[in-house]
Amino acid sequence: MVYREYKYLDGAMFEEFVLSGANRLEKNIQKINDLNVFPIPDGDTGDNMYLTIKGGIDKMREVSDNSVCKKANALAEGMLFNARGNSGVILSQIFSGIANGFNGLEVASLSDVVNAFKEGVKKAYSSVDPPVEGTILTVARESIEKMDRSPHNQTIGDFCDEILSYMYKSLENTPELLHILKEAGVIDSGGAGLYFICEGARDAVNGEAVDGTSSQVASQKTVDYSLFTEDSELVYGYCTEFLLRLMSKKTDVEGFDEKIITDYLKNIGDSIVCFKDGSIIKVHVHTMTPSHVLELAPQFGEFLTVKIENMTLQHSSQEKKDELPQVKKARKKYSSVVVSDGSGFKELFTELGVDYIIDGGQGKNPSINDFVKAFDEVNSDNIFVFPNNSNIILAANQAKEVYKDSNIYVIETKNVGEAYSALSMLDYSYETPDEVYDLFVSSISSNVTALVCKATRDVCLNGVSVTLGDYISMIGKKLVSSSKTLSETAISLLDSLDEVNLVTLFFGNMVSDSDKETLKEDIMKAYPDIELYDSYGGQDTFDLIIIIE
Repeated sequence: MVYREYKYLDGAMFEEFVLSGANRLEKNIQKINDLNVFPIPDGDTGDNMYLTIKGGIDKMREVSDNSVCKKANALAEGMLFNARGNSGVILSQIFSGIANGFNGLEVASLSDVVNAFKEGVKKAYSSVDPPVEGTILTVARESIEKMDRSPHNQTIGDFCDEILSYMYKSLENTPELLHILKEAGVIDSGGAGLYFICEGARDAVNGEAVDGTSSQVASQKTVDYSLFTEDSELVYGYCTEFLLRLMSKKTDVEGFDEKIITDYLKNIGDSIVCFKDGSIIKVHVHTMTPSHVLELAPQFGEFLTVKIENMTLQHSSQEKKDELPQVKKARKKYSSVVVSDGSGFKELFTELGVDYIIDGGQGKNPSINDFVKAFDEVNSDNIFVFPNNSNIILAANQAKEVYKDSNIYVIETKNVGEAYSALSMLDYSYETPDEVYDLFVSSISSNVTALVCKATRDVCLNGVSVTLGDYISMIGKKLVSSSKTLSETAISLLDSLDEVNLVTLFFGNMVSDSDKETLKEDIMKAYPDIELYDSYGGQDTFDLIIIIE
């Protein structure tokens, strides 16, 4: 059914709109989870918000009365008992305030809807200490403040279109209010969840209600306990939540001030959400000492539920759909872009401080557009580019010519070994980009990088005879050695050099563990005085990349 021209909201409409919103949220759970700034969950924002509203829907469906007040109250009650995670708890408070705003109403006018949303914002802000701007709170507040200045005699279709446009703009601006979002280049995940709920409600208003599986609990994630081993360090603490029923024999239930609990939690944690709903106290906090969180509460009542999660353990799943605002990371003075093949090298470059890695290498040449996309992503005044293949240098330089928003410096590396040598000396403390560029270039020339792979045909080059299937070694475009075994080829290569002090081996995907051990043993026998290191490069084309100093 199409509701666009309606100017009121009854219980059945409210239920249909909320259900469609929850379904839209469910379809975008992973997209919301991916917006988390840190690689840790607060239970995961998308999952938390969906499970919170899903619990409310189950309760709301028990109400047969077509009263918007009764439907909203049931939804709020169900969300309270199912609220989880910071954003889920705040979402429950938004809908609790909305229910308060609908109190006593069988049917709500659009003016009543605006007032109810204002009550939702007010209650959500009061539950968070301190409230943080640039979050779901801001998105809810800014959008309804603007709606409050709009004429309330509009249709419900116009209302939904307008509030969604305000939400989108507010969501897009969240990184400007919360620096950590700007630094990570993401919008607020809780605000995104609220946006999807309202978008799904608008779909129902247009007669296009979103189908979903809201009658079922979201897929439960398998926790990877290997992420926290006997050698791990607890960095992020525990997400700790509980529901407490205040008891008359322990405290004055009606007059109890939850600020007692909030003030106590400030000394042992952060991300605090604490509020009272009738005789129920809901608490969410991040803390290193969850036992201390639980010590105070029994003075006033009894626990209904308790949840403690180690926030280092991460979850993942679901699909990606629908569009959200895209934002750039905070502008930096210096950044680096590297073209690399192989998971090991990509991980290594990330550890060395590389800002963006373009997937590419031998036989996988990235386009100019791939470089431009990378330049946009890193958002820096000065960008240093490492093509790592002679066939890619031209594209990098062409991208430099077309890109006008940053100063681009192409360090003409011909392989990942040269980039590794340069980036091992990465130092952005220099005043000018020319000084950084000169450091990179000088670091490349101090080392030799050799590539080892199997020959694809018979050939004789540079006095070296090669048979199909032999291992060959090259420095630049010069064929240096060839043999039937990896060890013989590598040692012949080292023998051809004037001086060898330090050797680093990067193994490709096709090298067996036994071949790796044999190679390392044979090199140490032939060169007992050198320093030898090895690592997994994960490259496809070359069995071995050797950096020699």
